[in-house]
Amino acid sequence: MSETPETSQYSKAARNLSGDLYSWLQALVFALLLLILTFTFFGRIISVDGYSMTPTLQNRDMLLLQCVGYEPKQGDIVVLTKEFASVTSPIVKRIIATGGQTVEIRYDENKVYVDGVPLDEPYIKEPMQGPNSSMEDTIYCQVPEGSVFVMGDNRNGSSDSRHRELGAVDQRYILGRAFFVLLPFGHAGPVTHTS
Repeated sequence: MSETPETSQYSKAARNLSGDLYSWLQALVFALLLLILTFTFFGRIISVDGYSMTPTLQNRDMLLLQCVGYEPKQGDIVVLTKEFASVTSPIVKRIIATGGQTVEIRYDENKVYVDGVPLDEPYIKEPMQGPNSSMEDTIYCQVPEGSVFVMGDNRNGSSDSRHRELGAVDQRYILGRAFFVLLPFGHAGPVTHTS
């Protein structure tokens, strides 16, 4: 039985359609694999939980993190995984000092000094009040090499390195540096760091 022109044209169209679908499927699988590999090895997406970084970051902001090749620097906003006190999920904080630096917190002046120099901190929410509890009594710290001293931008609503159980944090607990807010769209954009 020979093909008529109509059946020949139909089978040709079917082959083209199946070829197109196969090409689209390959492209989709490749894009998904690339996305998975990128986020597995180079970055991560994580949600802010709480208000310790307001006004810089808001509760439930979705952050894109730089993970691979990141070296902690003073002023960077990072995500840490170290559990302490009642904190069991990742926390988002700003690096105040790195290994070898000294931190002195002067509540009466509303200032944080690093190596004797007061930090310019236009990002903090409001003036610092004294420690909220006896566990948050750190006012001086010599940061060990390989560690960072972190604080929230909302100093009166942040459990951070001032807390005796957290203190200076080993860099190995850093998941990555927050560099972009993905959601909500009204707050999307690059994360502001200081130097």
